[in-house]
Amino acid sequence: MRILIAALLATASIFSPLNTWAQSADIEATIKTIDVKSMSLTLDDGKVYKVPEEFNFEGLKAGVKVLVFFTVVDGNRVVDDLQIVQ
Repeated sequence: MRILIAALLATASIFSPLNTWAQSADIEATIKTIDVKSMSLTLDDGKVYKVPEEFNFEGLKAGVKVLVFFTVVDGNRVVDDLQIVQ
């Protein structure tokens, strides 16, 4: 019975989603462009950051310096939090 349970747990761990592969990071940069239609920001580092549907673009425009906390999911940088740097 113990061997069966151990085998099931090993199999489950192999097929479970691998959340540990997601990379969390932050960057301080200046907004280069905002695309409300595609729900994304491009920063002066040249990379595109996707934002969630409920994201509020109020107060953001090109040239504003921001601190972006993001996670890399399936090769896309997804914004977790964004703060305007004064």
